[in-house]
Amino acid sequence: MESVQERMERLGTKEKIATFMQKEKQPYEFKRKYAQIRAEEFASECDGRGLNYHVSVGGLDSIVLYLFLHEICHINAPGVSASTLEDKSIQWVHKALGIINVPPLKREDGTYWTKPRVIQEFGFPVISKEVAGKIELLQNPTEKNKTVRHAIITGETGAYGGWQKNSKMQLKQKWLELFGGYENENEGCDYEKPDFKVSSKCCYYLKEKNCDDWGKEHNSVPYLGLMASEGGRRARSLRMNGCNYFGASTIRSAPFAIFHRQDILQLALEMDALWKEGLKEKYHEKLLKENCLSNSFKMPDSIIPEIYGTIEKKPDGTLYTTKAQRTGCSMCGFGIHIEKRPHRFDLLHESNPKEWDYLMFHMCKDKDGNDYGWAKVLDYIGVGWDPTTIGGNCKGQISLPLDQMV
Repeated sequence: MESVQERMERLGTKEKIATFMQKEKQPYEFKRKYAQIRAEEFASECDGRGLNYHVSVGGLDSIVLYLFLHEICHINAPGVSASTLEDKSIQWVHKALGIINVPPLKREDGTYWTKPRVIQEFGFPVISKEVAGKIELLQNPTEKNKTVRHAIITGETGAYGGWQKNSKMQLKQKWLELFGGYENENEGCDYEKPDFKVSSKCCYYLKEKNCDDWGKEHNSVPYLGLMASEGGRRARSLRMNGCNYFGASTIRSAPFAIFHRQDILQLALEMDALWKEGLKEKYHEKLLKENCLSNSFKMPDSIIPEIYGTIEKKPDGTLYTTKAQRTGCSMCGFGIHIEKRPHRFDLLHESNPKEWDYLMFHMCKDKDGNDYGWAKVLDYIGVGWDPTTIGGNCKGQISLPLDQMV
């Protein structure tokens, strides 16, 4: 059986990654033109294969991608989103752009999956998607995942992993100490384990599978606003496979794959300028003709959703958003441990205290029927959440070195 390392050598993975990372170091104008070329190539290849294409739209990055494809590349790709998961200001921009809203998946009883139902049944999305997936395996042991669980605890892989001793499968020590206790008996260790479940399944049930189903129904493949610079488990895939990927089971385009945060913010300013110089009226007229808007709908003055604030420039020229740096579903905890306060839940307390209270204390029930929520989880991983502790020494907030963040 060919090991992972042997397969990577055969495919020239290291060379591909090195070449890709050189493109990530290029100036903005190069990256902008490169993104346009890759986007147009993807559309052309899909046309030749008889495939439709759409834009998977969520926060600022993919809103910018949608406008970039339409206004710069002249690619008429519909936007598709699970908009109801997003902040109200993001939903407002989605509506102004005519983004198609796809509902969550249906449960067996005919009702739709909701945020609380997914978390109650599967567990909390915390730390990162990759780490949550590993913890979920530890919490749900089977004979089939025995080898993987061993690698998560020890870093030792089997034959397929090339018999590595210190593989990246192993959880960082911080998370081993908090979540590795499920394997204490098997591995002879002495780690802790929480009394709540952890899972990476939220995105699957609330936006990924339903949007994938929409794509299959419409014979359509996605443009995605992903950037390798954001890290995580997708970064390696982007660097290995490039902006456009036509695989046996997956076809996608990520034109911004070589972008950094500064690049996307620069392009956001350019797209926002176009919006203010006439695009707003163009989209309003178009959507009114298509009966997608009511006459009373007020178009936003900016395509930068209010949750991000505005894009400003520091004295050294660095662009930044004055409010949220990243957004997502209000119940998501991925990356919360590396956010400075006020973090996302602190901001939610300001904007919607009732939702904050529900998420913190009432969204789940334990085996005795008692309510609990994110407050319990954040306490366990050492992240402050009490609004009265913002500033100074925040209760529980942890600070990790870069190699400990995921």
